Amino acid sequence: MTTTSPSAPHQLPRKLGLATGVAVVVGVIIGSGIFRVPSPIAAEAGNLTGITLVWVLGGIIALFGALSIAELAAMYPEAGGPYVYLREAYGRPLAFLFGWMWLLTTPISWAAQSLMFAEYLGFFVPIPVPLQHGIAAVLILVVAAANVRSVKLGAAIQNLSTGAKVLAIVGLSAAIFLLAPGGAANPLAAEPMGMAKWSGIGIGLVAALWAYDGWQNLTTLSGEVRNPQRNLPLALIGGVLVVLVVYLLINAAYLRALSVPQLAASKSVATDAATVVLGRAGASLIGALVMLSVFGTLNGSILSSPRVFYAMAEDGLFFRTVGKVHPKYETPYVAIAFIVVIAVIYVLLRDFMQLAEGYVLGVWPFLALCAIGIFILRVKRPDFPRAYRALGYPLIPALFVLATFAIVINSLFTQFWSTIASILITLAGVPLYFLWIWWQGRAARQAKRLSRETR
Repeated sequence: MTTTSPSAPHQLPRKLGLATGVAVVVGVIIGSGIFRVPSPIAAEAGNLTGITLVWVLGGIIALFGALSIAELAAMYPEAGGPYVYLREAYGRPLAFLFGWMWLLTTPISWAAQSLMFAEYLGFFVPIPVPLQHGIAAVLILVVAAANVRSVKLGAAIQNLSTGAKVLAIVGLSAAIFLLAPGGAANPLAAEPMGMAKWSGIGIGLVAALWAYDGWQNLTTLSGEVRNPQRNLPLALIGGVLVVLVVYLLINAAYLRALSVPQLAASKSVATDAATVVLGRAGASLIGALVMLSVFGTLNGSILSSPRVFYAMAEDGLFFRTVGKVHPKYETPYVAIAFIVVIAVIYVLLRDFMQLAEGYVLGVWPFLALCAIGIFILRVKRPDFPRAYRALGYPLIPALFVLATFAIVINSLFTQFWSTIASILITLAGVPLYFLWIWWQGRAARQAKRLSRETR
Protein backbone atom coordinates (compact mmCIF):
# COMPACT_ATOMS: atom_id res chain seq x y z
CA MET A 1 0.00 0.00 0.00
CA THR A 2 2.87 2.37 0.64
CA THR A 3 5.09 1.57 -2.30
CA THR A 4 6.35 4.32 -4.55
CA SER A 5 7.37 1.98 -7.34
CA PRO A 6 5.94 2.45 -10.84
CA SER A 7 2.19 2.01 -10.82
CA ALA A 8 0.20 -0.67 -12.52
CA PRO A 9 -1.91 0.60 -15.44
CA HIS A 10 -5.08 0.90 -13.33
CA GLN A 11 -3.37 2.75 -10.47
CA LEU A 12 -2.65 6.44 -9.95
CA PRO A 13 1.07 7.36 -9.90
CA ARG A 14 2.65 9.30 -7.04
CA LYS A 15 3.53 12.70 -8.52
CA LEU A 16 2.61 15.18 -5.76
CA GLY A 17 5.09 16.61 -3.25
CA LEU A 18 4.85 18.33 0.12
CA ALA A 19 4.37 21.83 -1.32
CA THR A 20 1.36 20.70 -3.34
CA GLY A 21 -0.03 18.93 -0.27
CA VAL A 22 0.10 22.15 1.75
CA ALA A 23 -1.35 24.08 -1.21
CA VAL A 24 -4.31 21.68 -1.42
CA VAL A 25 -5.04 21.98 2.30
CA VAL A 26 -4.75 25.77 2.38
CA GLY A 27 -6.32 26.32 -1.04
CA VAL A 28 -9.40 24.18 -0.43
CA ILE A 29 -10.04 25.57 3.07
CA ILE A 30 -9.69 29.24 2.14
CA GLY A 31 -12.57 29.69 -0.26
CA SER A 32 -15.59 31.94 0.06
CA GLY A 33 -16.13 31.24 3.77
CA ILE A 34 -13.75 33.84 5.16
CA PHE A 35 -15.50 36.52 3.10
CA ARG A 36 -18.99 35.50 4.23
CA VAL A 37 -19.17 33.90 7.67
CA PRO A 38 -17.49 36.58 9.85
CA SER A 39 -20.78 38.49 9.76
CA PRO A 40 -23.07 35.73 11.13
CA ILE A 41 -20.34 34.75 13.63
CA ALA A 42 -20.26 38.32 14.93
CA ALA A 43 -24.06 38.36 15.12
CA GLU A 44 -24.13 35.13 17.16
CA ALA A 45 -21.04 35.73 19.32
CA GLY A 46 -22.01 39.32 20.14
CA ASN A 47 -18.64 40.82 21.12
CA LEU A 48 -14.89 40.64 20.61
CA THR A 49 -14.44 37.89 23.18
CA GLY A 50 -17.05 35.67 21.54
CA ILE A 51 -15.78 36.32 18.01
CA THR A 52 -12.20 35.53 19.03
CA LEU A 53 -13.28 32.36 20.82
CA VAL A 54 -15.24 31.10 17.83
CA TRP A 55 -12.36 31.54 15.38
CA VAL A 56 -9.73 30.18 17.77
CA LEU A 57 -11.85 27.20 18.85
CA GLY A 58 -12.79 26.44 15.24
CA GLY A 59 -9.12 26.49 14.28
CA ILE A 60 -8.17 24.28 17.23
CA ILE A 61 -10.89 21.75 16.35
CA ALA A 62 -9.65 21.64 12.73
CA LEU A 63 -6.04 21.32 13.94
CA PHE A 64 -6.94 18.52 16.36
CA GLY A 65 -8.71 16.77 13.47
CA ALA A 66 -5.64 17.09 11.24
CA LEU A 67 -3.32 15.91 14.03
CA SER A 68 -5.52 12.85 14.48
CA ILE A 69 -6.46 11.91 10.90
CA ALA A 70 -2.80 12.24 9.86
CA GLU A 71 -2.14 8.91 11.61
CA LEU A 72 -4.69 7.20 9.37
CA ALA A 73 -3.37 9.00 6.28
CA ALA A 74 0.13 7.66 6.98
CA MET A 75 -1.24 4.15 7.64
CA TYR A 76 -3.36 3.98 4.49
CA PRO A 77 -1.86 6.26 1.80
CA GLU A 78 -4.48 5.29 -0.76
CA ALA A 79 -6.96 7.16 -2.93
CA GLY A 80 -10.20 7.85 -1.08
CA GLY A 81 -9.03 9.21 2.28
CA PRO A 82 -11.88 9.03 4.85
CA TYR A 83 -13.64 6.40 2.75
CA VAL A 84 -10.64 4.09 3.24
CA TYR A 85 -10.29 4.85 6.97
CA LEU A 86 -13.97 4.15 7.63
CA ARG A 87 -13.80 0.93 5.60
CA GLU A 88 -10.79 -0.33 7.55
CA ALA A 89 -12.17 0.62 10.99
CA TYR A 90 -15.89 -0.13 10.61
CA GLY A 91 -16.45 -2.03 7.37
CA ARG A 92 -17.95 -1.37 3.96
CA PRO A 93 -21.46 -0.14 4.94
CA LEU A 94 -20.23 2.96 6.81
CA ALA A 95 -17.64 3.65 4.12
CA PHE A 96 -20.41 3.53 1.51
CA LEU A 97 -22.46 5.95 3.61
CA PHE A 98 -19.57 8.41 3.56
CA GLY A 99 -19.34 8.00 -0.21
CA TRP A 100 -23.06 8.72 -0.52
CA MET A 101 -22.68 11.91 1.51
CA TRP A 102 -19.63 12.88 -0.59
CA LEU A 103 -21.65 12.31 -3.75
CA LEU A 104 -24.31 14.72 -2.46
CA THR A 105 -21.97 17.47 -1.34
CA THR A 106 -19.23 17.47 -3.97
CA PRO A 107 -21.15 18.57 -7.09
CA ILE A 108 -23.20 21.04 -5.06
CA SER A 109 -19.99 22.54 -3.70
CA TRP A 110 -18.48 22.82 -7.21
CA ALA A 111 -21.66 24.49 -8.45
CA ALA A 112 -21.69 26.96 -5.57
CA GLN A 113 -18.04 27.91 -6.02
CA SER A 114 -18.32 28.40 -9.78
CA LEU A 115 -21.48 30.47 -9.41
CA MET A 116 -19.79 32.74 -6.88
CA PHE A 117 -16.91 33.23 -9.31
CA ALA A 118 -19.35 34.19 -12.08
CA GLU A 119 -21.30 36.53 -9.79
CA TYR A 120 -18.15 38.44 -8.79
CA LEU A 121 -17.05 38.56 -12.42
CA GLY A 122 -20.29 40.45 -12.98
CA PHE A 123 -18.91 43.12 -10.64
CA PHE A 124 -16.37 44.05 -13.33
CA VAL A 125 -18.40 43.29 -16.47
CA PRO A 126 -22.22 43.48 -16.49
CA ILE A 127 -23.42 39.90 -17.01
CA PRO A 128 -27.09 38.79 -17.08
CA VAL A 129 -27.93 36.10 -14.52
CA PRO A 130 -28.58 33.35 -17.12
CA LEU A 131 -25.16 34.07 -18.66
CA GLN A 132 -23.55 33.88 -15.20
CA HIS A 133 -24.77 30.29 -14.97
CA GLY A 134 -23.26 29.54 -18.36
CA ILE A 135 -19.93 31.06 -17.34
CA ALA A 136 -19.97 29.00 -14.12
CA ALA A 137 -20.58 25.81 -16.11
CA VAL A 138 -17.72 26.63 -18.51
CA LEU A 139 -15.40 27.31 -15.55
CA ILE A 140 -16.08 23.84 -14.12
CA LEU A 141 -15.44 22.25 -17.52
CA VAL A 142 -12.16 24.13 -18.06
CA VAL A 143 -10.76 23.40 -14.59
CA ALA A 144 -11.85 19.76 -14.84
CA ALA A 145 -10.19 19.44 -18.26
CA ALA A 146 -6.90 20.73 -16.79
CA ASN A 147 -7.08 18.13 -14.02
CA VAL A 148 -7.91 15.34 -16.47
CA ARG A 149 -4.99 16.38 -18.68
CA SER A 150 -2.41 16.04 -15.90
CA VAL A 151 -2.32 15.81 -12.13
CA LYS A 152 0.88 17.88 -12.32
CA LEU A 153 -0.98 20.62 -14.23
CA GLY A 154 -3.73 20.61 -11.62
CA ALA A 155 -1.08 20.73 -8.88
CA ALA A 156 0.72 23.66 -10.56
CA ILE A 157 -2.54 25.60 -10.79
CA GLN A 158 -3.18 24.82 -7.12
CA ASN A 159 0.27 25.95 -5.99
CA LEU A 160 0.04 29.25 -7.88
CA SER A 161 -3.54 30.08 -6.89
CA THR A 162 -2.99 29.22 -3.23
CA GLY A 163 0.19 31.28 -2.99
CA ALA A 164 -1.49 34.22 -4.69
CA LYS A 165 -4.58 34.14 -2.48
CA VAL A 166 -2.61 33.89 0.78
CA LEU A 167 -0.38 36.81 -0.25
CA ALA A 168 -3.45 38.82 -1.28
CA ILE A 169 -5.25 38.22 2.04
CA VAL A 170 -2.13 39.07 4.06
CA GLY A 171 -1.64 42.18 1.94
CA LEU A 172 -5.26 43.24 2.41
CA SER A 173 -4.96 42.74 6.17
CA ALA A 174 -1.78 44.84 6.26
CA ALA A 175 -3.43 47.60 4.22
CA ILE A 176 -6.41 47.75 6.57
CA PHE A 177 -4.18 47.88 9.64
CA LEU A 178 -2.03 50.63 8.14
CA LEU A 179 -4.84 52.76 6.73
CA ALA A 180 -7.70 52.25 9.20
CA PRO A 181 -8.57 55.22 11.47
CA GLY A 182 -6.38 55.44 14.56
CA GLY A 183 -7.03 56.37 18.18
CA ALA A 184 -10.58 56.47 19.48
CA ALA A 185 -11.96 56.25 15.94
CA ASN A 186 -10.60 52.74 15.60
CA PRO A 187 -13.45 50.26 16.36
CA LEU A 188 -11.01 47.68 17.70
CA ALA A 189 -9.65 50.17 20.24
CA ALA A 190 -13.06 51.44 21.26
CA GLU A 191 -14.83 48.07 21.47
CA PRO A 192 -14.95 46.47 24.95
CA MET A 193 -14.11 42.78 25.02
CA GLY A 194 -17.18 41.82 27.08
CA MET A 195 -18.32 38.43 28.27
CA ALA A 196 -18.75 35.69 25.69
CA LYS A 197 -22.32 34.85 24.63
CA TRP A 198 -22.02 31.13 25.25
CA SER A 199 -25.41 30.45 23.70
CA GLY A 200 -24.08 31.85 20.42
CA ILE A 201 -20.66 30.20 20.50
CA GLY A 202 -22.00 26.81 19.36
CA ILE A 203 -23.97 28.31 16.48
CA GLY A 204 -21.01 30.43 15.48
CA LEU A 205 -18.77 27.35 15.50
CA VAL A 206 -20.93 25.68 12.84
CA ALA A 207 -20.25 28.66 10.57
CA ALA A 208 -16.56 28.66 11.52
CA LEU A 209 -16.21 24.95 10.74
CA TRP A 210 -17.64 25.64 7.29
CA ALA A 211 -14.83 28.19 6.83
CA TYR A 212 -12.25 25.66 8.16
CA ASP A 213 -13.67 22.74 6.18
CA GLY A 214 -11.63 21.18 3.38
CA TRP A 215 -8.37 20.04 5.01
CA GLN A 216 -9.55 16.42 4.68
CA ASN A 217 -9.55 16.74 0.87
CA LEU A 218 -5.82 16.13 0.78
CA THR A 219 -6.32 12.65 2.22
CA THR A 220 -8.38 11.65 -0.83
CA LEU A 221 -5.20 12.29 -2.88
CA SER A 222 -3.09 10.05 -0.62
CA GLY A 223 -2.48 7.53 -3.39
CA GLU A 224 -0.69 10.18 -5.47
CA VAL A 225 1.51 11.82 -2.80
CA ARG A 226 5.23 11.01 -2.80
CA ASN A 227 6.71 9.76 0.49
CA PRO A 228 3.19 9.77 2.00
CA GLN A 229 4.22 8.67 5.53
CA ARG A 230 6.17 11.92 5.86
CA ASN A 231 4.43 14.37 3.54
CA LEU A 232 0.78 13.69 4.42
CA PRO A 233 1.08 14.47 8.18
CA LEU A 234 3.29 17.49 7.51
CA ALA A 235 0.95 18.90 4.86
CA LEU A 236 -2.22 18.35 6.92
CA ILE A 237 -0.86 19.89 10.11
CA GLY A 238 1.15 22.65 8.45
CA GLY A 239 -1.70 23.61 6.14
CA VAL A 240 -4.24 23.97 8.95
CA LEU A 241 -1.77 26.07 10.98
CA VAL A 242 -1.28 28.42 8.01
CA VAL A 243 -5.05 28.83 7.64
CA LEU A 244 -5.51 29.48 11.36
CA VAL A 245 -2.95 32.31 11.27
CA VAL A 246 -4.42 33.81 8.08
CA TYR A 247 -7.98 33.69 9.46
CA LEU A 248 -7.04 35.36 12.74
CA LEU A 249 -5.14 38.03 10.83
CA ILE A 250 -7.98 38.91 8.42
CA ASN A 251 -10.59 38.86 11.20
CA ALA A 252 -8.51 41.25 13.27
CA ALA A 253 -8.32 43.49 10.17
CA TYR A 254 -12.11 43.36 9.75
CA LEU A 255 -12.53 44.42 13.38
CA ARG A 256 -10.06 47.27 12.96
CA ALA A 257 -12.18 48.71 10.15
CA LEU A 258 -15.69 47.84 11.43
CA SER A 259 -17.33 47.80 14.84
CA VAL A 260 -18.95 44.56 16.03
CA PRO A 261 -22.50 45.82 15.20
CA GLN A 262 -21.30 46.90 11.74
CA LEU A 263 -19.60 43.55 11.22
CA ALA A 264 -22.71 41.66 12.32
CA ALA A 265 -24.96 43.68 9.99
CA SER A 266 -22.66 43.55 6.96
CA LYS A 267 -23.81 41.61 3.89
CA SER A 268 -20.29 41.66 2.41
CA VAL A 269 -17.86 42.05 5.28
CA ALA A 270 -14.62 42.00 3.28
CA THR A 271 -15.94 44.59 0.82
CA ASP A 272 -17.20 46.85 3.62
CA ALA A 273 -13.94 46.63 5.54
CA ALA A 274 -11.81 47.34 2.46
CA THR A 275 -14.07 50.21 1.39
CA VAL A 276 -13.58 51.94 4.76
CA VAL A 277 -9.85 52.28 4.14
CA LEU A 278 -9.49 52.06 0.34
CA GLY A 279 -12.71 53.63 -0.93
CA ARG A 280 -14.35 52.29 -4.08
CA ALA A 281 -11.07 50.71 -5.14
CA GLY A 282 -11.41 48.45 -2.08
CA ALA A 283 -14.60 46.90 -3.45
CA SER A 284 -12.90 46.09 -6.75
CA LEU A 285 -9.93 44.61 -4.90
CA ILE A 286 -12.19 42.32 -2.86
CA GLY A 287 -14.09 41.23 -5.94
CA ALA A 288 -10.86 40.12 -7.58
CA LEU A 289 -9.66 38.44 -4.36
CA VAL A 290 -12.91 36.47 -3.98
CA MET A 291 -12.66 35.27 -7.58
CA LEU A 292 -9.06 34.16 -7.04
CA SER A 293 -9.92 32.46 -3.77
CA VAL A 294 -12.95 30.60 -5.11
CA PHE A 295 -11.04 29.54 -8.25
CA GLY A 296 -8.30 28.00 -6.09
CA THR A 297 -10.83 26.17 -3.95
CA LEU A 298 -12.66 24.84 -7.01
CA ASN A 299 -9.42 23.57 -8.56
CA GLY A 300 -8.35 21.92 -5.30
CA SER A 301 -11.71 20.22 -4.95
CA ILE A 302 -11.73 18.98 -8.55
CA LEU A 303 -8.16 17.77 -8.07
CA SER A 304 -9.02 15.77 -4.94
CA SER A 305 -12.72 14.93 -4.47
CA PRO A 306 -13.27 12.48 -7.37
CA ARG A 307 -10.67 10.13 -5.84
CA VAL A 308 -13.32 8.97 -3.36
CA PHE A 309 -15.47 7.60 -6.19
CA TYR A 310 -12.41 6.10 -7.86
CA ALA A 311 -11.68 4.21 -4.60
CA MET A 312 -15.32 3.09 -4.26
CA ALA A 313 -15.29 1.79 -7.84
CA GLU A 314 -12.07 -0.12 -7.13
CA ASP A 315 -13.86 -1.75 -4.15
CA GLY A 316 -16.94 -2.64 -6.18
CA LEU A 317 -19.13 -0.19 -4.26
CA PHE A 318 -19.63 2.05 -7.28
CA PHE A 319 -19.80 1.63 -11.05
CA ARG A 320 -16.60 -0.07 -12.19
CA THR A 321 -16.24 2.33 -15.10
CA VAL A 322 -15.75 5.22 -12.65
CA GLY A 323 -12.51 3.57 -11.51
CA LYS A 324 -10.86 3.83 -14.93
CA VAL A 325 -7.50 5.61 -15.19
CA HIS A 326 -6.65 7.44 -18.42
CA PRO A 327 -4.02 5.36 -20.26
CA LYS A 328 -2.01 8.44 -21.29
CA TYR A 329 -2.68 11.11 -18.65
CA GLU A 330 -2.82 8.70 -15.64
CA THR A 331 -5.77 10.51 -14.04
CA PRO A 332 -9.19 9.19 -12.90
CA TYR A 333 -10.88 10.87 -15.84
CA VAL A 334 -14.21 9.03 -15.60
CA ALA A 335 -14.62 9.88 -11.90
CA ILE A 336 -13.89 13.55 -12.66
CA ALA A 337 -16.28 13.59 -15.64
CA PHE A 338 -19.01 11.89 -13.60
CA ILE A 339 -19.06 14.64 -10.96
CA VAL A 340 -18.61 17.37 -13.57
CA VAL A 341 -21.82 16.34 -15.31
CA ILE A 342 -23.81 16.49 -12.06
CA ALA A 343 -22.22 19.81 -11.04
CA VAL A 344 -22.99 21.43 -14.42
CA ILE A 345 -26.61 20.28 -14.17
CA TYR A 346 -26.83 21.89 -10.73
CA VAL A 347 -25.30 25.13 -12.05
CA LEU A 348 -27.73 25.37 -14.94
CA LEU A 349 -30.77 24.61 -12.77
CA ARG A 350 -30.38 27.06 -9.90
CA ASP A 351 -28.15 28.74 -7.30
CA PHE A 352 -26.92 26.20 -4.74
CA MET A 353 -24.98 28.55 -2.43
CA GLN A 354 -27.17 28.11 0.62
CA LEU A 355 -27.66 24.41 -0.03
CA ALA A 356 -23.89 23.89 -0.06
CA GLU A 357 -23.60 25.46 3.39
CA GLY A 358 -26.38 23.28 4.73
CA TYR A 359 -24.31 20.10 4.31
CA VAL A 360 -21.52 21.10 6.70
CA LEU A 361 -23.05 18.92 9.38
CA GLY A 362 -22.89 15.97 6.99
CA VAL A 363 -19.09 16.06 6.65
CA TRP A 364 -17.74 16.62 10.17
CA PRO A 365 -19.47 13.69 11.93
CA PHE A 366 -17.71 11.34 9.51
CA LEU A 367 -14.39 12.97 10.37
CA ALA A 368 -15.17 12.38 14.05
CA LEU A 369 -15.89 8.72 13.24
CA CYS A 370 -12.51 8.54 11.49
CA ALA A 371 -10.88 9.83 14.68
CA ILE A 372 -12.71 7.16 16.70
CA GLY A 373 -11.34 4.72 14.15
CA ILE A 374 -7.83 5.50 15.43
CA PHE A 375 -8.79 3.92 18.78
CA ILE A 376 -10.43 0.96 17.04
CA LEU A 377 -7.49 0.26 14.74
CA ARG A 378 -4.94 0.51 17.57
CA VAL A 379 -6.80 -2.40 19.16
CA LYS A 380 -7.57 -4.36 15.98
CA ARG A 381 -4.17 -3.84 14.34
CA PRO A 382 -1.65 -2.97 17.05
CA ASP A 383 1.33 -4.15 14.96
CA PHE A 384 0.36 -2.26 11.79
CA PRO A 385 3.22 0.10 10.75
CA ARG A 386 2.55 3.65 11.93
CA ALA A 387 5.10 6.12 10.58
CA TYR A 388 3.21 8.90 12.38
CA ARG A 389 1.26 8.46 15.60
CA ALA A 390 -1.42 11.01 16.48
CA LEU A 391 0.16 13.74 18.59
CA GLY A 392 -1.38 13.89 22.06
CA TYR A 393 -3.10 10.49 21.71
CA PRO A 394 -5.57 9.69 23.22
CA LEU A 395 -6.46 13.18 24.45
CA ILE A 396 -6.36 15.17 21.19
CA PRO A 397 -8.37 12.67 19.08
CA ALA A 398 -10.88 12.36 21.95
CA LEU A 399 -11.25 16.14 22.23
CA PHE A 400 -11.78 16.41 18.47
CA VAL A 401 -14.54 13.80 18.63
CA LEU A 402 -16.21 15.40 21.66
CA ALA A 403 -16.05 18.90 20.17
CA THR A 404 -17.49 17.77 16.84
CA PHE A 405 -20.42 15.91 18.35
CA ALA A 406 -21.03 18.73 20.85
CA ILE A 407 -21.47 21.11 17.92
CA VAL A 408 -23.88 18.70 16.19
CA ILE A 409 -25.90 18.29 19.40
CA ASN A 410 -25.98 22.06 19.88
CA SER A 411 -27.25 22.40 16.31
CA LEU A 412 -30.09 20.00 17.12
CA PHE A 413 -31.28 22.47 19.75
CA THR A 414 -30.65 25.68 17.82
CA GLN A 415 -31.26 24.63 14.18
CA PHE A 416 -33.35 21.51 14.64
CA TRP A 417 -34.99 21.02 11.26
CA SER A 418 -31.96 21.77 9.08
CA THR A 419 -29.83 19.47 11.24
CA ILE A 420 -32.40 16.67 11.10
CA ALA A 421 -32.70 17.10 7.34
CA SER A 422 -28.92 16.78 6.94
CA ILE A 423 -28.86 13.61 9.09
CA LEU A 424 -31.82 12.01 7.29
CA ILE A 425 -30.39 12.73 3.84
CA THR A 426 -27.13 11.07 4.87
CA LEU A 427 -28.95 8.06 6.38
CA ALA A 428 -30.84 7.61 3.11
CA GLY A 429 -27.61 5.95 1.95
CA VAL A 430 -28.27 2.92 4.21
CA PRO A 431 -31.02 1.35 2.06
CA LEU A 432 -29.05 2.33 -1.04
CA TYR A 433 -26.09 0.28 0.21
CA PHE A 434 -28.16 -2.87 0.64
CA LEU A 435 -29.86 -2.24 -2.73
CA TRP A 436 -26.42 -1.95 -4.34
CA ILE A 437 -25.20 -5.19 -2.71
CA TRP A 438 -28.36 -6.99 -3.85
CA TRP A 439 -27.96 -5.69 -7.40
CA GLN A 440 -24.27 -6.66 -7.50
CA GLY A 441 -25.10 -10.14 -6.21
CA ARG A 442 -27.86 -10.52 -8.78
CA ALA A 443 -25.53 -9.45 -11.59
CA ALA A 444 -22.89 -11.94 -10.38
CA ARG A 445 -25.43 -14.79 -10.30
CA GLN A 446 -26.60 -13.97 -13.82
CA ALA A 447 -23.00 -13.92 -15.06
CA LYS A 448 -22.38 -17.36 -13.53
CA ARG A 449 -25.54 -18.76 -15.08
CA LEU A 450 -24.61 -17.42 -18.52
CA SER A 451 -21.12 -18.87 -18.13
CA ARG A 452 -22.55 -22.32 -17.40
CA GLU A 453 -24.97 -22.12 -20.33
CA THR A 454 -22.22 -21.24 -22.80
CA ARG A 455 -19.94 -24.13 -21.85
